[in-house]
Amino acid sequence: MANVFIVGAAGKVGSRLVKRLSDNDHQVTAMHRKPEQSDSLTGLGGKPCLLSITDASVDSLATAMKGADTVVFSAGAGGASVELTNAVDGEGLEKSVDAAQAAGVKRFILVSAFPDAGRGKHISETFENYMRVKRLADVYLAQSKLDWVILRPGTLTLEEGTGKVNAGLAIKYGDISRDDVAETLLAIIENEGISRKIIELTEGETPVREAIASVPA
Repeated sequence: MANVFIVGAAGKVGSRLVKRLSDNDHQVTAMHRKPEQSDSLTGLGGKPCLLSITDASVDSLATAMKGADTVVFSAGAGGASVELTNAVDGEGLEKSVDAAQAAGVKRFILVSAFPDAGRGKHISETFENYMRVKRLADVYLAQSKLDWVILRPGTLTLEEGTGKVNAGLAIKYGDISRDDVAETLLAIIENEGISRKIIELTEGETPVREAIASVPA
């Protein structure tokens, strides 16, 4: 049984992961920034933790993470603005990595971005900054002493998950449902043999657990 701390637990991927972890008998601390989100996270089986990633210090995050063996960072500004992206996806990730190390957390899983996102399309300054910040966040985590995994899903959809994906170190770009991203995160959490890997993810034909088990060591 894992003890998992989720940054961004009220988001569309994070909330799905809270339920899956709880349903599989894992302990889940669900960090969220709005008081009104507490009841829904409790209903999904999580233990709410009211804390804003933009306002929290490394020390306050470390205190909240104490006792967790895995941190999942699924927070994101959604490209709302350059400033918010920098604060959440950039500085927020860096603070979370530092806090996890200070708290003695062993494993850190980051939901990042597929490097081909937006290729062949008109790219706004905001989106260009988003991709730059995501790349720097990947680098920051990869250079840490944590046992990390970086998951790079393709374009996220709200379609019902199929439980089948394409996962690998380098794959063709495509879509992926948020359901299947959450299912993949669960599979990664439950497979401690996956360490210091960057995994790209799209919809596919392979059952999630089989796909994750097949990622090269």
